[in-house]
Amino acid sequence: MSIDESTAAKVAKLARIKVEEDALPALAQEFNAVLGFIEQLNEVDVEGVEPMVSVTPMRLKRREDVVTDGDQQEKVLSNAPDAREGFFTVPKVVD
Repeated sequence: MSIDESTAAKVAKLARIKVEEDALPALAQEFNAVLGFIEQLNEVDVEGVEPMVSVTPMRLKRREDVVTDGDQQEKVLSNAPDAREGFFTVPKVVD
């Protein structure tokens, strides 16, 4: 796959990146270099290789999935401009 200048201009517009007209050939060349590297990676045989999260074997720390109230009600409500009876108080917006 090859990226031409018009495609590079479209990608830049979609990414909302301002690219001057004279910089489009270099941008297209960079896109082609990236795509070439990806094509190179597609040639690597990964059959039988398990996905990994790190180069060193490690297990993620696990904890029990327990629902709690956070035990910080006063601390959270201390930031509220108006709190009553343990809740945030907000102005009424619907009649």
